[in-house]
Amino acid sequence: MNAFTIKDLENLSGIKAHTIRIWEQRYTFLKPRRTDTNIRYYSNDELKTILNIALLNKYGYKISHINRMGPEEIRQRILSLNDTQAVQERIVTELVQEMVDLNMHCFEEILDRYISINGIERGVTQIIFPFLEKTGVLWLTGHINPAQEHLVSNVIRQKVIAAIETTNSHIQSEKTVMLFLPEGEHHELGLLFISYLLKSRGIRTVYLGANVPFNDAAYVLDLKKPETVFVHLTACIPSFNFDKFLNNIKEKFTNSQVIISGSAIASYSKKIPPNVFLKSSLKEVVDFIRGL
Repeated sequence: MNAFTIKDLENLSGIKAHTIRIWEQRYTFLKPRRTDTNIRYYSNDELKTILNIALLNKYGYKISHINRMGPEEIRQRILSLNDTQAVQERIVTELVQEMVDLNMHCFEEILDRYISINGIERGVTQIIFPFLEKTGVLWLTGHINPAQEHLVSNVIRQKVIAAIETTNSHIQSEKTVMLFLPEGEHHELGLLFISYLLKSRGIRTVYLGANVPFNDAAYVLDLKKPETVFVHLTACIPSFNFDKFLNNIKEKFTNSQVIISGSAIASYSKKIPPNVFLKSSLKEVVDFIRGL
């Protein structure tokens, strides 16, 4: 059993910790235990409960009404939500629940069903990335077992790689894009999806992958001379120095535009080299690729 903090519940459900505490006092659906130092912690089942309640509450159900529902009625009410955004959020919630229980067969079935109907691009943008945004905080803080992260990441990775291998574009571009992650960055899913987007639009790619020493990337860049370089930063090791990384780019990547995306750069506010462009959201990345 995992032990989740109230902050974990806030990050995953979108419900403020203060509100969760009020709900605990007024209603019966949450009964956290406490550590020896009197800190609340929540079980897998309580996490799943708050996710379901948060979803119903967001789409019009009053908490007092939800409190009177049994588990089966809650499940049926969630399944009855037909707003497009609500459906997507329900699926993301289901993925979180299956991950928590290490039910990877159901996790993969949910993904496969959505992708088969909507395609891999919508599957990633509408389901996978929102899921990763919810769970990423837990992965970084160690509140999810590494086994859960590895299992989930590998399932998603396989889906994106399969899409890359099978995609074909009627458009053939003369442009080349190099993609890599610097040393210490092992979270490859974002970069793989960018590679898929590029290939699906007929753009040639040079894919170096994760944990690449900067000098190795510079060597390949000098040989292949891509017009654009993509770097996607999710959760670099603490010793990674972004300022130094930018300075290396300024010195050695002078003839290519460099796109750096990912949550790790969202708050960066210092001056950047003129050939570097920061994209903090998936939408910005997709819009940029569509303009290539």
